[in-house]
Amino acid sequence: MTTIILIALLGWLMGVVVNYLADVLPYKRRISHPFCQKCNTDQPIWQYLIWPRKCVSCGFRRNIRTWIVEILSIIITVWLWYFPPEPLGFWIGLLLLGYFAVVVIIDLEYRLIMHPVSIFGALIGLLIGIWLNGFQLTLLGGAAGFGVMFFFYLGGILFAKVMARLKGQDIDEEALGFGDVNLSGVLGLLLGWPVIFAGLFLAILSGAIVSLLYMAGMVIFRRYRTFVAIPYGPFLIAGAVFLLYFRDFILIHFGQ
Repeated sequence: MTTIILIALLGWLMGVVVNYLADVLPYKRRISHPFCQKCNTDQPIWQYLIWPRKCVSCGFRRNIRTWIVEILSIIITVWLWYFPPEPLGFWIGLLLLGYFAVVVIIDLEYRLIMHPVSIFGALIGLLIGIWLNGFQLTLLGGAAGFGVMFFFYLGGILFAKVMARLKGQDIDEEALGFGDVNLSGVLGLLLGWPVIFAGLFLAILSGAIVSLLYMAGMVIFRRYRTFVAIPYGPFLIAGAVFLLYFRDFILIHFGQ
């Protein structure tokens, strides 16, 4: 019983850190003192992290994402403890999921994959990738992930320019941002060569399915409009998580 309580506490702490980074980095571009996102007033760490989680100046409360992330972090950490993915293990698996969570939250809320976050990801991706796949396959995977998505990035720019000329109006939305290119390179380091291609395929497939469902919903509710960008980072992360955390399960049950 003591073990499960300590593991749950660890999961909660990871959720706290993820929420803090997702709150601070998009505004400050660095690690800084907690602050209110409404009035920009610095917050006491205890009140920001623990209770009452509202601004001491304007009374603004942190949003429901805070609670969702921390509850999911507890559940996932306990699951990882009892079912650690091979060959990642518990601690590296937890570190990667924390990093992935920061990337996904920031991308969903701000449509942004930050360069400092990508640089940190490249560092841990290189170290973990070499441990998992060896030096050569890690570098090849990183180059392939970056290169493939850079090709799609250039294609998206060309497509936007062509459509803008045909329609006679500027198109501000990007189908794919350069942050997605950097993230693909990071995931390439983690997955290695040639597994990165499977990761990109899963990301493209899941992104296409969700985009079609989204467009269908917009048509049904008569809110459809063209050139609405959907954050692509979560789909890239989903493909990598599937391959990193469930690869052995797939091989055991579907490898024959």
